[in-house]
Amino acid sequence: MKKSEVIVVGAGIAGLTSAAILSKRGLSVTLIESHTQAGGCAGTFKRKNYIFDVGATQVAGLEKGGIHSRIFDFLDIPSPEATILDPACIVDLNDGGNPIPIWYEKSKWISEREKQFPGSQRFWKLCTLIHESNWIFANNNPVLPIRNFWDFSQFLKALVPSNLVTGILLKSTIFDLLRICGLSKNDRLIKFLNLQLKLYSQEDIYNTAALYGSTVLQMCQQPHGLWHLKKSMQSLSESLENSLIKTGVNLIFGQEVNSITFDDLNMCWKVSANSRKKSFNYQAKDVIYTAPPQSLLKHLKDPLERKKNYKNRLNNLPDPSGAVVFYSALKKEHIKKTFSNHYQLVSKEFCSIFVSISDDGDGRAPKGELTIIASIFTKTKDWFDLDKQTYLKKKNGFMKKISLELESQFDIDPGKWLHRELATPLGFEKWTKRPNGIVGGLGQNPDIFGLFGLSSRTPFEGLWLCGDSIYPGEGTAGVSQSALMVSKQILASKGIENFSL
Repeated sequence: MKKSEVIVVGAGIAGLTSAAILSKRGLSVTLIESHTQAGGCAGTFKRKNYIFDVGATQVAGLEKGGIHSRIFDFLDIPSPEATILDPACIVDLNDGGNPIPIWYEKSKWISEREKQFPGSQRFWKLCTLIHESNWIFANNNPVLPIRNFWDFSQFLKALVPSNLVTGILLKSTIFDLLRICGLSKNDRLIKFLNLQLKLYSQEDIYNTAALYGSTVLQMCQQPHGLWHLKKSMQSLSESLENSLIKTGVNLIFGQEVNSITFDDLNMCWKVSANSRKKSFNYQAKDVIYTAPPQSLLKHLKDPLERKKNYKNRLNNLPDPSGAVVFYSALKKEHIKKTFSNHYQLVSKEFCSIFVSISDDGDGRAPKGELTIIASIFTKTKDWFDLDKQTYLKKKNGFMKKISLELESQFDIDPGKWLHRELATPLGFEKWTKRPNGIVGGLGQNPDIFGLFGLSSRTPFEGLWLCGDSIYPGEGTAGVSQSALMVSKQILASKGIENFSL
């Protein structure tokens, strides 16, 4: 039995960050990962001479004062090399109008959106008001949802007067904001917002919480911005791993957790894991679980029998989305001139396609070549329970259709592809161990976001949740904020108060 003060399950960005913070503060930490590398959905894989980002292809929070920047400063490690995305994305609604570049420079974006969506200024000003209030609140490191007096005290410390004003919108949606501003029938603006919100909240305007959507709609602009990492998304994980090595974290790859139980005799948690040939047992007072909370139904079977209400809540969590992802490469000369690393395209076949294009010489492809990743949302249930022949036929059909979409959009000759492959929810389940290959966390609707979400504190003392299903939500910045929050809670439980970055 290997003992430590904290066990972290999962070496995605949330797990790496929480392990790094706690070990830097002097706690002994064991980090267990089923894969042979860290990163999770923000990891990479190699094919021939190419490096492909598995899921996430852009990063928020690297700017001065951003969550990644603050964490890296605290850990005393350099941030990975990155460039600001400007435009962050070009959105083509395929409605006969001009494509919409989402500019980094605020004044430029204000001018662009007024040109693209005349008369929408009031809506964007309201979003800005909410976003600025949210940003001050988030930087004060609140703990949400509130589960005890200490959480409540942290929430109160984080509040500023403007939060009391925006708080009246706690149960409102982005559509409610449009309606307040007289834009509820502006079809082009609604189409644009639906595309963007689906990427970041997994919901549309009618279901995205106003307090969440107002912020994600403005993360591309100064003073924030989205970033393109040199080499690959893996460089973010590698930076955090360097911190773990310095502080002596017991970092374990290739072991899959199969059960988490509470040892009543020793008053601690026991985590059992398997590699291909052996079984291992680990023991700690605190466990941080960064896998999707739905996976607790498999890993926490015995304790859940004593907490039926919590078990029912996990069983009734809304189904997150899955994704079909097309990974490809070609010579730079064989794609028409591009003006952004990211495109979002309206498609009759797939509703929308999100495209990520590497920079020439950024390490993802040989000089003079590019990688192109195209992803679409899908229902995970549509890919399971198929016989092999039906599955392969469906997969090949998606491969051909996505190829045609990209060839049409970027004027690519079908004979010029250097590499093509497709990942489905089945592949993501094998790679990430996320149930049914789900991508992202819980949809950020008003019943899930913030005060009403799933808490990092479980009903079991010493068992904590962290990741994209916990406040404040998805993306590497969101899960890092979640990791900071759970680290604060654990440190406070050990008498280390007032920890902040």
